Amino acid sequence: MIGRKQKGAAPSKPVRVPTVVTFLEMMHKPPALPPPQPKGKVAILKADNPPVHFYRYLYDTVGGEYKWVDRKKASDAMIAEILKDPLVDLFVLYAEGCPAGMAELDFRLEGVGQLAYFGLLPEFVGRRFGYFFLYHATINAWARPISKLLVNTCTLDHPRALPLYQRMGFVPYAREDRFIEMP
Repeated sequence: MIGRKQKGAAPSKPVRVPTVVTFLEMMHKPPALPPPQPKGKVAILKADNPPVHFYRYLYDTVGGEYKWVDRKKASDAMIAEILKDPLVDLFVLYAEGCPAGMAELDFRLEGVGQLAYFGLLPEFVGRRFGYFFLYHATINAWARPISKLLVNTCTLDHPRALPLYQRMGFVPYAREDRFIEMP
């Protein structure tokens, strides 16, 4: 039988992918001037109580190329709980009426903002949306009573992720070798 697991067969082991994680912090609002809005119809909307399937669509589509796996391992109930938490904000970038990116901001640690997930859908990479969306995500984060904003990126992310965060004003404070376990 093709494609079916044989009885008694050992489950396949997850693949361990090496990566280097860079941790960055921003201690005040970005000093940069707002970037120009990209051409066309562009909007950033806060998603209030989004359905789990919509969140998974964004997460999987944005992070698919970059091996995002943490939320794939989470149950729907766990994701729903996170999304309903008033200390977690999900912003969605729209271009020409279509979802183009996501920014998840987590404020569950008192006084600290965490840009937990940020990225663009593949069709919108390289079209001048990244800096625009990141600027507005950081401004939305600093609208909360925080003393610092954190983000991390790794060598599996887009190669322009780290320079983009640094251009916005994030400063690296630690690096760590890790393995990502791919299911």
